[in-house]
Amino acid sequence: MEALARLSGVALECPDTRALARFYARLTGWRLVYESDDWCSLGEDESSAFHLSFQRSPGHRPPVWPDPASSMQFHLHLRVADLDAAEPVVLAAGGKKAAYQPNRAGSRVFLDPAGHPFCLVG
Repeated sequence: MEALARLSGVALECPDTRALARFYARLTGWRLVYESDDWCSLGEDESSAFHLSFQRSPGHRPPVWPDPASSMQFHLHLRVADLDAAEPVVLAAGGKKAAYQPNRAGSRVFLDPAGHPFCLVG
């Protein structure tokens, strides 16, 4: 089947685009390729096939996880070589470890500075 489109990015809503971009730049090693008050994008470079972006949402309310009454909709997985070594880097960058950890041996759940859940995966 021929593809109609290709995924070029994911955008997370947040109250401060630059702060969240700096957080994910620290974790991914990607650089800021576009910046404004309302939108920032990270990628390996400006012409990368995929960008992780951040859209300003002044009324942003982070998802609650886990919460059987609501849904987090999606979350990012970031693959790391060593979960134990990566965890303090996430915490130092401003992430928070989620209280509920369903698979501590294979992954760790964190919340980014805007409250989005994401996983480090070993």
